[in-house]
Amino acid sequence: MNAEYSHRIRRILPNTLTFGNMLCGFYSVILSYQHEFITAAWLIAIAAVCDALDGIAARLTKSPSQFGIELDSLADVVSFGFAPAFLIYLVQLKDYGIWGLIISGLFLMAGGFRLARFNAELVGYSKEQFKGLPIPTGALTIASYVIMFLHGDYLSITMQWYTMVLVIGVAYLMASHVKYDALPNPNRESIKKKPLVSLFILVAAVLFLLYQGAVLFYLFLIFIMYGIVNQILGFIKK
Repeated sequence: MNAEYSHRIRRILPNTLTFGNMLCGFYSVILSYQHEFITAAWLIAIAAVCDALDGIAARLTKSPSQFGIELDSLADVVSFGFAPAFLIYLVQLKDYGIWGLIISGLFLMAGGFRLARFNAELVGYSKEQFKGLPIPTGALTIASYVIMFLHGDYLSITMQWYTMVLVIGVAYLMASHVKYDALPNPNRESIKKKPLVSLFILVAAVLFLLYQGAVLFYLFLIFIMYGIVNQILGFIKK
């Protein structure tokens, strides 16, 4: 077996997970159109799991590549750009006419900008920090917001204003230069380097199991604020 053929075989698993991510995003859009909003939001979460696993699989199989990065970004535009923008538009923002369309479109455009900038500035295949809120986190914030408030029947006219502020804020953070820590790799050395992030992931997983996802939105808000506070502290130190 030559080296090129072996490399192609190793890429099958990560690329399959990337296509799983893309398919979940596509199906989420279909379910949003059918007004199955909660299931559509959970499919965005499943897409995020596939997105995380494809990177881990690429590192474990030693098969990261420029092709994989480009394919991953295309999948992310579908699952974390278009799918959540379409979901939040149908759930809340369509009642605002052209302004609802612009605001939900702003989320999609900011996500696309975030991915293009990441690819253009990427050096190597691993990152310790991200410039701007990662697009999967932005998408999961919107999806978890929909899950929590639809479960609680909180989506009133008053909440629509909060929705607009949330979508604009998340879109801005994705396009911003606010730095966010990358998720630690599943090894002891990486966990030691990022103990707070690792602890946050562990606590989030436990709370997710205990409360069946109802607390996810607040966990993502905490993560978003963590990056903002770190940025402010960095300015103060300078």
